[in-house]
Amino acid sequence: MTDEIPEPDRIEGVPHPRDTVNLIGQDAAEKAFLDVYTSGRLHHGWLITGPQGVGKATLAWRIARFLIATPPAEVDGLFGAPPPPETLDIPADHPVSRRVAAGAEPALFLLRRGGMGTTDKDREKNFREGKFSKVIRVEEARPLKNFFSLSSVDGGRRVVIIDSADELNTNAANAILKLLEEPPARTVLLLISHQPSRLLPTIRSRCRELRLAPLPAEALEQALAQADIEPGANTPALAELAGGSVGEAVRLMTLDGLQLYADLIALLGTLPRFDAARAQALADTAAARGAEERRVLLHHLIDLALSRLARVGVTGQTPAVEAAPGEAEVLARLSPNAVAGRTWAQAAEEVGARLRHGEAVNLDPAALILDTVFKLQSIAGGQAA
Repeated sequence: MTDEIPEPDRIEGVPHPRDTVNLIGQDAAEKAFLDVYTSGRLHHGWLITGPQGVGKATLAWRIARFLIATPPAEVDGLFGAPPPPETLDIPADHPVSRRVAAGAEPALFLLRRGGMGTTDKDREKNFREGKFSKVIRVEEARPLKNFFSLSSVDGGRRVVIIDSADELNTNAANAILKLLEEPPARTVLLLISHQPSRLLPTIRSRCRELRLAPLPAEALEQALAQADIEPGANTPALAELAGGSVGEAVRLMTLDGLQLYADLIALLGTLPRFDAARAQALADTAAARGAEERRVLLHHLIDLALSRLARVGVTGQTPAVEAAPGEAEVLARLSPNAVAGRTWAQAAEEVGARLRHGEAVNLDPAALILDTVFKLQSIAGGQAA
């Protein structure tokens, strides 16, 4: 698989997880897996969870390379069992690493969204053009039957990576559930999930969970550097807004999200008498031609700002790190106590629902943002009164 071909499991602007050499900031999850592995009780199903963009897919690919390249331990009559591995690292020049990088490892199956279309020809064409299905369909899962029918000549393991399990449609999810209930011999399934609560309870119950935590600012900066991305001087603010997610940090940098959030906080700072010029400028940003990704980001940042407002009021503490200039003062003024905090928490739910509904029915983006600003003005006015 070459870089020129779009892939549904790739975050734009960063290397594909199979090409990422090191997993930064997730030592606890790696150790948890190795502890189970060295105990001799390797589970056949693993649910790798955590926020999007924190390294779940990178960990899955590291585990896959490790399991395929590391033969099951056998006790030697003279020397006993080999020493347990202390890391998941497999050298880049190892045959398994080379085959995985080339997309040619026969012991590995990657299940992900395919191309749009109803025929194999259409799906293949659309996949190469970056026109992906919104879900993983049973058509993408059917080749697993042939994958498992091929016996391993060297007695090694087979690994299936599902990226992501959240995208499985009902039929595909049932197919995976059947595999988890009756797993083929020497097979490990690695299910990546950003929102495990949405999975079938029966799938969750048959997997062992590995949960990855958000990255702190230092680890986030290291991960970005590994991807040849320079975050600049605003790494703390970037980490704060990204929630410890490399993928979210890349999105913020690509779409100038730090400035967008700063503009939003500056507008909130004018409440309850909002600055009409600032409000119109924000609305125009959402309505610009070809600005769909930026509009989606703006909606997310509005939700994030309201959540931070609610937290300040309920906890009585401003964020340790400001995500925009003057943010702490704005949040403290608009949400001075627990009552205000609960009001902003309710507002976050209502505004989020309004924005999602507006997107779903294709309301005018600028009008939707201005409507949101009026809603926030009303809430801030009520707080002031």
